[in-house]
Amino acid sequence: MGRQIQGMLYFCFTDARYSLMIFWTILLAILLVSLPFAYYASTLEEGFFGFTLTAPIYVWCSIMGYLAVKESIPFSIKMGATRKNIFVSLGLFFASLSLGLAIVVNVLHELVLTFMNAIGVDIFFFIHPVYFLEDTWMNRVIMDTAMMFFLFAVMFLIGLVFYKFGLAGGGSLLGMLLLVLLTGVAQGWLVDAATQLFRDFSMVFFYQLLGIGLVLYCISFLFLRRITIVKVK
Repeated sequence: MGRQIQGMLYFCFTDARYSLMIFWTILLAILLVSLPFAYYASTLEEGFFGFTLTAPIYVWCSIMGYLAVKESIPFSIKMGATRKNIFVSLGLFFASLSLGLAIVVNVLHELVLTFMNAIGVDIFFFIHPVYFLEDTWMNRVIMDTAMMFFLFAVMFLIGLVFYKFGLAGGGSLLGMLLLVLLTGVAQGWLVDAATQLFRDFSMVFFYQLLGIGLVLYCISFLFLRRITIVKVK
């Protein structure tokens, strides 16, 4: 069991390596191009220059969570992995990747801000939800880890529904989610909930978000335990 999980983790990280390299190459290139513009804007002594590292990473995590279903699961089953080991391996993969990316992106965050301050650019800042709270390195890491794991879990669960029940099943799920969203907006309770969340916004929300992500990932085992390599279309 232990060796099988280790082998599957090795496969998951190896499979994600190429995508990560392309993603970080593009993101760093955009960041490097943005820094001279921020320096030029600082010479004008007006305005601000914002950049986001986390939003693209959140999108990447969502895509990877969905793709993990059709890429990792069929391969693992063909290699003889049990459904339980697949569940444990992917959970460890999502959790470790979420924490690792959160640490890397926030180290980069600190390095870039230190560099910009050293050259006298004080108008450059990173757009991050931590600015609604106490801006500390640890808070940013916790926020990003919770958000990334939650997105992994949500998109993995959606991917499993599409894999097991095809376009009809997945479309029905998304349709129900959209209906709940529209109903919430129409009746006002969704707006009230968002307002209350913004009013009471704290680190507790991200601990709760991480907990919800764990629950959703546990629910995915209900779909995973009898899954086959035959994908429903």
